[in-house]
Amino acid sequence: MKAIRRFTVRTVLPESIAPLGRLARNLRWSWHKPTEDLFTQLSPRAWEAVHGDPVKLLGSLTREEIQQLAQDPDLVARVRELDADLQTYLHEPHWYQRTQGPDAPAAIAYFSAEYGITSALPQYSGGLGILAGDHLKTASDMGIPVLGVGLFYQAGYFKQSLSRDGWQQETYPVLDPDELPLTLLREADGTPARVRLPLPDGRTLAAQIWRADVGRVPLLLLDSNIPDNDDAARTVTDRLYGGGSDHRLQQELLLGMGGPRALRIHSRLTGAPAPEVFHCNEGHAGFLGIERVQELMNPGAGRQPMTWDEALTAVRAATVFTTHTPVPAGIDRFERAQVEHYFRAGLTPDVPVDRVLELGAETYPDGDPGKFNMAVMGLRLAQRANGVAKLHGSVSRSMFQGLWQGFDADEVPITSVTNGVHVPSWIDPLVWDLAVEPEENDAEPAARWRKVYDVPDTELWAARRGLRERLVLDVRERLRASWKKRGATDAELGWTASVLDPDVLTIGFARRVPTYKRLTLMLRDPERLKRLLLDPRRPVQLVVAGKSHPADEMGKRMIQDLVRFTDDPEVRHRIVFLPNYDIAMARVLFPGCDVWLNNPLRPLEACGTSGMKAAINGGLNLSVLDGWWDEMYDGQNGWAIPTADGKASTDERDDVEAAALYELLENHVAPRFYGESGDTADGEPVPHQWLAMVRHTLATLGPRVSSRRMLTDYVQQLYVPACVSGRRAAADDGAAARATAHWIERVRLGWPEVHVEHVDAQGVHQEPQIGDELRVNAYVRLGTLSPEDVTVQVGYGRVSESDHLHERSSAELAPAQDLGEGRHLFSGPLTVDRSGPFGYTVRVLPRSSELADPAELALVRNAAD
Repeated sequence: MKAIRRFTVRTVLPESIAPLGRLARNLRWSWHKPTEDLFTQLSPRAWEAVHGDPVKLLGSLTREEIQQLAQDPDLVARVRELDADLQTYLHEPHWYQRTQGPDAPAAIAYFSAEYGITSALPQYSGGLGILAGDHLKTASDMGIPVLGVGLFYQAGYFKQSLSRDGWQQETYPVLDPDELPLTLLREADGTPARVRLPLPDGRTLAAQIWRADVGRVPLLLLDSNIPDNDDAARTVTDRLYGGGSDHRLQQELLLGMGGPRALRIHSRLTGAPAPEVFHCNEGHAGFLGIERVQELMNPGAGRQPMTWDEALTAVRAATVFTTHTPVPAGIDRFERAQVEHYFRAGLTPDVPVDRVLELGAETYPDGDPGKFNMAVMGLRLAQRANGVAKLHGSVSRSMFQGLWQGFDADEVPITSVTNGVHVPSWIDPLVWDLAVEPEENDAEPAARWRKVYDVPDTELWAARRGLRERLVLDVRERLRASWKKRGATDAELGWTASVLDPDVLTIGFARRVPTYKRLTLMLRDPERLKRLLLDPRRPVQLVVAGKSHPADEMGKRMIQDLVRFTDDPEVRHRIVFLPNYDIAMARVLFPGCDVWLNNPLRPLEACGTSGMKAAINGGLNLSVLDGWWDEMYDGQNGWAIPTADGKASTDERDDVEAAALYELLENHVAPRFYGESGDTADGEPVPHQWLAMVRHTLATLGPRVSSRRMLTDYVQQLYVPACVSGRRAAADDGAAARATAHWIERVRLGWPEVHVEHVDAQGVHQEPQIGDELRVNAYVRLGTLSPEDVTVQVGYGRVSESDHLHERSSAELAPAQDLGEGRHLFSGPLTVDRSGPFGYTVRVLPRSSELADPAELALVRNAAD
């Protein structure tokens, strides 16, 4: 029989164990082991059946089971103890309260299209979402007042299975928010709070607001599946990264423009402070800046309305934009006419639509005037921007250099904050207890990781084997379940009980499957891979997982090719592919692998935090020098896969790098793992050199890959400066923003008149030597601008054969004389500080204390112009 109506019955807990409801609904349980253990112990069988979801667990208990729990004095005491611990955690001062001064923001809004917090709240697809989840968890642990903003997807991302022939299949189970750790945000009269956006043709897109509590951090998720909407609008938040371009645009409009409205509602209903800094995590939420501009331009907002330029200046001052893609193809781009169609419907009644379109215009060489670029808009709406690793910062500066024409790539105002991982979420408790000191203060986080040097080799090796054995058992269970879905019978699956060996070198590879990550590079020479897997003395085994985007046929083909190899009876006990990679799988996979493999096409990996999760569990990385590994590999914490020359064809590059991978495994990784003959302790073989690398990895990488380091960098380098700028811009009814906007307008209007007319130098000897001092004189026409509006720089350094300056330094020339008619002499000393070909040049830049970077306005006048 099929039900004609469905509703969720809430579990009513007796008073003695009522705090279980609070513990279940605050997602801190997902990284607080004592709380997770409590739920596991309530009913181990039910916990497994609900896949580790405490809300569903409580909902699955019968009335009799609940009464039995309520009458267990030990359980009641434990529940109260953990509830008290949670309340202390939520309200006591943490790092932020202890270390930050009055310049620190009272609240920071963090916008992301996806959040990977726990598999019980499946609102993520891959690394971007996992990073966002780790960002919120770490902010909670450190007391950083972040508020997350995202969308609630009724089907989340897809669940992955395999057909009999190894082809990826997708299913989209619908989520019931009433069965998830979410609370609906309601008005004082009990009705659900709503945000509304006008759509073309007189339609409206409305959304209710779910709140998830990520420790101390509220996460607001907008949900369009409500009766207020027509059928099309109800499906806007149906699934993550689903649908066509128009569907995606509506999602991003709801996130970017509905998100700030949800924050205002949240502050009104809860009294929470309004955000002072807005952090846009990738371009998906880029429209948030336009919504904030609209608010400042609105004449009905109870303040003197701002002009477009004034509002844009105020909004940019308090906005941080993080780019995650190292390739233009990874950026969301819409048709310009498509974006215009939505904004003409009245999304921003006070904002000129042409100005909105200018923000996303690709006004640079090879740009498409018919496209609206979300990353370009994000950069133009933020005064501060960053990539997610040092190499990615460099790649981003080159990729977006066209927006700052006249500047060298290294001067483009995009910095970098290298990603990190939330250690309590990803480290196995066994490794935590063995290798990391409990947190006592914030003075020296690195010292906590040195405990591992005191652990005997035998104990460390036994721990690593135990984690490997647990992974092997988990793989066997998952592999059997996968084959059952592929149509195999129990009689065919006896072999799965002996898949993998807990004493064999285990390599992990798990990630999304776009082509640049090269899932199948390991298959380049199948026979050589077979020899590695089946080596009688030093065998290797591989655990592989990953999802391809449903529309990526090439990625699906790569998965099928790999699955067909793993299906071979000759090697299927040594290599497996596990479908439906998620957080739950990852928490067993990372600790259980001895080596983490990563072989993207360099430099197409922005950061790649999976290897970080392996490292904090004592896994060694075997990776191309890309993303985070490029800056943190030191020769003792793993191995670097050499990359082929950039002039090689794709096939040649894959051949060369696959051969390098095989060579490393055969001659370096496997010999070190299995140790030398006579390498024993208590009669058992122990690879001392391998364990020395494990210790070094934990002690040196542990603190560097921690998201505590990442959040510290964000606070100190981006959030506090953005808050200071934003407050200054907003003070006195936006007086500074208005003045700065007028100054920018005046500078832009006057800039065509600015020229460096002549440069000379005094003190140049016939044979210059290091230490010689020159006096550089620059005759500059400023037209209507004054010397106070500009900086005149002399740039100097080594000169290439093409006369390009590199190893460059700069010094400021001071105003020396007003020559009349808008002409000025600037002068200053320059010391020759290096031998060899040496040169200098002069340029003019705008100058204001309100600029975060000299290149910010993309205005420069070089002497050669």
